[in-house]
Amino acid sequence: MQEQVVLSIDPGREKCGIAVVHKDQGIKYKTIIDTAVLSETVIAIATTHDISTVVIGDGTTSGMAQACLRQLNVNGQKLNIIPVNEYRSTDEARRRYWADHPPGGLKRLIPTSMQVPPVPVDDYVAVILAERYFALPLSMSLRTE
Repeated sequence: MQEQVVLSIDPGREKCGIAVVHKDQGIKYKTIIDTAVLSETVIAIATTHDISTVVIGDGTTSGMAQACLRQLNVNGQKLNIIPVNEYRSTDEARRRYWADHPPGGLKRLIPTSMQVPPVPVDDYVAVILAERYFALPLSMSLRTE
């Protein structure tokens, strides 16, 4: 059965986007953390939100993060780790950022596709990965690595 709430991670070398997303209710929490505190953060969030499934982007830095997460126990159980395709998720995250934070002043005259957000958008990528997980056919969303 597909989980209703997942912890989603956009892994990176220095920072990770983190989001808790409910299938029907949307974003419950999102932030950007240092990669060095990924394990502690995952345990804390998974315990607080009673999460057993972690969705993780399948990009270049995902292998090390997945290996780290497989070692964690939350409430005495291993986490289900589900890799999700993160192709072009950063582009999508930038568009979502600008939709949530439209530029003002003279910058509103420049197309947002030509602007770079003033902050990292890794948390938006984590949300997008969770949404991609929920959009997967049920049989594909049940596979774990």
